[in-house]
Amino acid sequence: MSTFPTLLMVNAFIGTAGYKKLYLELGYSVVSEWSERKAISLIRKAPPVVIVADFYHQSDFRDRLSNLESLLATAQASPGTKILVFYEPAHQSVLDAVRTRLRIDAALTLPVQEDLLRTTLQTWLAGKPE
Repeated sequence: MSTFPTLLMVNAFIGTAGYKKLYLELGYSVVSEWSERKAISLIRKAPPVVIVADFYHQSDFRDRLSNLESLLATAQASPGTKILVFYEPAHQSVLDAVRTRLRIDAALTLPVQEDLLRTTLQTWLAGKPE
């Protein structure tokens, strides 16, 4: 009996949730989480094959650059997990700074081009090198 690979959607906003139908179509088992803390717990218990998360920066963050640094740091311990983030083009420089310290396998600007999202996820599902 085969199981579907797990895709964890971490929804800070609505960017990731809008593609749930596509994720299911491609053959992923989708788990949704709105709380970063709960998502971190899920990653520690059973690392998903893919994490899709909304990335953003707010100037009032005290000790970090983005909303995802704790989650990304946790995911680093699971090299088999692919990390995809959706971000606003205005946050490109912050994303670049975070990527110098933490692995992000792919980043797509909002609004996401669905064909690019599909291709990325299909490639990962097939286990093809990028």
